Amino acid sequence: MIRLVLFDAFATLIKPRRPIATQYSEIFGPFFVLKEEDIKSSFKTALRGLQDKKPVYSHVEGVQGWWGEVIRQTALGAGADPIVVDESLPVIVPQLMARFSSKEGYELYDDVLPALRELQRMKIQAGVTSNADSRVRAALESLEILHLLKPCILSEEEGCAKPSSEIWTRSIAKSGIQTVRPREVVHIGDELKCDYYGATAAGLHALLLRRPGLLGAEEWKTPNEDLSGIPIVSHLGDVVTWILKERGSYA
Repeated sequence: MIRLVLFDAFATLIKPRRPIATQYSEIFGPFFVLKEEDIKSSFKTALRGLQDKKPVYSHVEGVQGWWGEVIRQTALGAGADPIVVDESLPVIVPQLMARFSSKEGYELYDDVLPALRELQRMKIQAGVTSNADSRVRAALESLEILHLLKPCILSEEEGCAKPSSEIWTRSIAKSGIQTVRPREVVHIGDELKCDYYGATAAGLHALLLRRPGLLGAEEWKTPNEDLSGIPIVSHLGDVVTWILKERGSYA
């Protein structure tokens, strides 16, 4: 039976309060004006490119240096003047880092609190396993749900990342639940490789979350991915339903 539910953070529990490109544009505005559609495209390219080359926890200049490079490449890719970008980064980077550490930049999906409360009622523990830095913990605290999530495992702090089995081992160990086994844990996230295949390879159950609409399935899916046979949910209430069915199978 399921004793622990682990959630990814971004696009699972939290989402940008307004589009990322809009929020970047606001901070960029005093220094250079760029089209939001160009910022959006450039941000995706910069983020994925740096994620492939350097995990955030391995960057020699730390989290702020890593994100500073993402922000720099985003601005340049969207057409900003390189000289102005380099001159303004010492102001822009701290502002964006602060914004995306709190409810100023993020908000909860509507189904998060109801799902967490139902899991509490069912006496099932909930936690977070995310390829993110410590600002996610700060954001969850600002959004007043961190106390409902144990453990909160972040790749930057752990020095390992999904889909590595090590991060799942640490998540289970730090849950505080005695003798919990991987098959008693289910992970929920939106990325096929990291969240679904990473969790199942480590022996956990997994459900792939694909929310409809903006920041949903069409926004974050991997090109040409094959979802044949993958259990997919579109709402966190579906997770509770799945757990109830699992319980029924053990009755």
